[in-house]
Amino acid sequence: MALVKSGMEMTEISKLAELRKLMQSMERTLGLEKLSPVERDIYYAAEELSKDSREVRTYGLIEHTLVQSVSRPTFFRALKSLVQKGYLSQSGNANRGRYVVNAPR
Repeated sequence: MALVKSGMEMTEISKLAELRKLMQSMERTLGLEKLSPVERDIYYAAEELSKDSREVRTYGLIEHTLVQSVSRPTFFRALKSLVQKGYLSQSGNANRGRYVVNAPR
């Protein structure tokens, strides 16, 4: 049995498709397409959280809406990878768990 979508649903899907294409284009421009989806979400969350202060904390990141559904092991692997790739740096002022967001490469 085929499902027929209403015109309104197709319009919403079309809008989402356009947003997705725009996101992909911006990610390519910034060099973020090289990151995994989880790495990108952590990086976006870190950028958003760093607006209030220069640093972000691990517990703030792990609770952020963009990454709260990511398993802890996956989160920490991706976080480590972002540090290795230079997108995040461990903060010099504190122990582990604090990061500074670096500009995309």
